[in-house]
Amino acid sequence: MAPEATEQKAVEEITPQEASAELGGGNAKLIDTREPYEYEESHIEGSELIPPGVIANRIAESVPDKSQRIILQCRSGARSYDAAQVLQELGYEDVASMAGGILEWEAQGLPVESNVNLTPAQRDRYSRHILLPEVGVEGQIKMLEAKVLLLGAGGLGAPTALYLAAAGIGTIGLIDDDVVDASNLQRQVIHNTKRIGEPKTASARQTIEELNPDVNVVEYNFHLNADNILDVIKDYDVIVDGADNFPVRYLLNDASVRLKKPVVSASILSFDGQISTFVPYEGPCYRCLYPTPPPPELAPSCSANGVLGVMAGQMGLLQANEVLKLVLGIGEPLIGRLLLYDALGTRFTELKVRRDPECPICGPNAPEVPESEMGKFPDYEAFCGGHVGS
Repeated sequence: MAPEATEQKAVEEITPQEASAELGGGNAKLIDTREPYEYEESHIEGSELIPPGVIANRIAESVPDKSQRIILQCRSGARSYDAAQVLQELGYEDVASMAGGILEWEAQGLPVESNVNLTPAQRDRYSRHILLPEVGVEGQIKMLEAKVLLLGAGGLGAPTALYLAAAGIGTIGLIDDDVVDASNLQRQVIHNTKRIGEPKTASARQTIEELNPDVNVVEYNFHLNADNILDVIKDYDVIVDGADNFPVRYLLNDASVRLKKPVVSASILSFDGQISTFVPYEGPCYRCLYPTPPPPELAPSCSANGVLGVMAGQMGLLQANEVLKLVLGIGEPLIGRLLLYDALGTRFTELKVRRDPECPICGPNAPEVPESEMGKFPDYEAFCGGHVGS
């Protein structure tokens, strides 16, 4: 004859007022059994977050004494009740669930710690970011407050802009004086057939705004040059270099070093790509890597040599990843590292790059640029010999 099933002990339920009184006495441990993004939205002071899916594994670390008084709380009381049953099965002797959860707690006028910097719609949109301990609400707010400038709304700029916009980068600047051409659509995924002939900045802005209304798009529908570069880049936190010519790359490098602006630089050609992150004085600059531009025969343009369309997406997304790491202050950006990608072999090669002590721009013996000369730059067209491929 099979043994009779043991009836599970009913869970004690207490009101928010009763829970508040116990917590005020200092003898009870309050466990919040919601998800991290809910906890970030608002929580009771002194509570410890242990999501319901891991409470069985983590409770012993938090409460090793099984006779300790534990009050469990969630949004409305259902998850905390289930969690209390789990703890009873684990042998915890003094467990209670707070009826009505934090909703009832707030309805009774009891205090909560709340983060009001994200709207409910934003908490929903960015919930997968908020779940990441390295990001959370604080990191998402950093992204919403960040300003990122994209040099080029073409092959590299298109995927970079899309994913930065989706991530919630609050301000995205777009510099490009070109219009959408049918030949762009094989790789420049931010544009479409209906927009052929439109300025690339306007086309990209429309796509970004349809993707994420949180993003403010600033258009610069002109060519970047020595006369305007400092005014354009001065207000941005990070610059994404997707330029298609060497004179602009060297101009951007020298201006960004003067203003101490980090640059995430990438280039693509045929089946090959490369990317590095240049943070002035923390690592090498673009001139440390390329003191002089290569001869034209060694670096033809994509229009002359062709490029596999997905190369733009692969390298552009690596650029977006670098930007997010810089904005959030997490991970290891590609500072002092050049990452090479071979699409045909699906192989990455990493090269170490050190600051050049003889670099005329960021080296220790580089001449200091006086304030009155900040806006003056060399003739980069002459320096690059008129070469425009990259």
